[in-house]
Amino acid sequence: MQSRTAGRSTSRSGQETSGVREWSRGRLITILTGAVVVAVALLVGLGYAVYLAVSGLNGDDSATGDVATGETERSTVARGASHRDEIAAEPMLNVPSSAAFPDDPSDPDDGRDAADDQDSIKIPAGTGINGPGLVMTGFPHTPEGAIGQLAQIDTAVLQSMSLQTAQEVYASWALPGGVGSDDWWITSSVEAFLGSSEMGSVKSATASVAVEPAAALVKGTDGPDWATVCVLMKVTATYRSEGHAAFGHCERMQWVGGRWMLAPGAPPAPAPATWPGTELAVEAGWRTWTTDPTTGAPGEQPGEQGEDHSDEQGGAHS
Repeated sequence: MQSRTAGRSTSRSGQETSGVREWSRGRLITILTGAVVVAVALLVGLGYAVYLAVSGLNGDDSATGDVATGETERSTVARGASHRDEIAAEPMLNVPSSAAFPDDPSDPDDGRDAADDQDSIKIPAGTGINGPGLVMTGFPHTPEGAIGQLAQIDTAVLQSMSLQTAQEVYASWALPGGVGSDDWWITSSVEAFLGSSEMGSVKSATASVAVEPAAALVKGTDGPDWATVCVLMKVTATYRSEGHAAFGHCERMQWVGGRWMLAPGAPPAPAPATWPGTELAVEAGWRTWTTDPTTGAPGEQPGEQGEDHSDEQGGAHS
């Protein structure tokens, strides 16, 4: 048996050896190509696919149209629901899908950088105490505090990449009158991420997602207890390969019960997903994220009842 095998190998050595090499090379290329495709698919699923799904909110507005590129108004007196709808619905800069990715995928910190021309925004660090849904809380009663809280809500869900976590976090942090957990932007992002690689309802143990807040903006406020704010995240997804992408997210936020929560109403116009520090990010109005050591204001710690100047009732909604 051994001699017959050896003879066959000798008599057909050129053909069989070549065949093995070609098969191995082809399989390797397939595996590597698949890894790159999966990494890109995960990031596209996380960001741009969801952006496309909801970009109808913007109609046919173009990047050169009348768009919000930063805070439009910081009012001290609430004007009501219709004014809040106007702030939330005002379209933001439309950008191509390629804007979400670094110029050099192998070195996301390299390439164009307009950070020196980009304003910064100081975001409170929070108290470091976990609140409902294991989301860090303790942010002050300011629009910048709303940004800090939104970033923590997003981080808790995106890094877990679990549909159950998304639903639990929404139930703990959303007021009645919103889109519901199934249609929430972040839940849709998790579904797109998991669906792109057929992982099921939770990400594979071999996959990881790291989220880092990089920029933010206050789109507008209506009195001291309501704001539409936006965060821009750097997302690194690893699954067979590593990829990087920007993820922008805007939400209505409302101060109820001593904390910022997801406010009722239609979702805001989609945030422009631009790689942080680029000229396009500056054009979109993003301001570089810097951390302020300020934590929750005295008397406004997690779980304590704060003032609520709105006419809407607080409570969780699943």
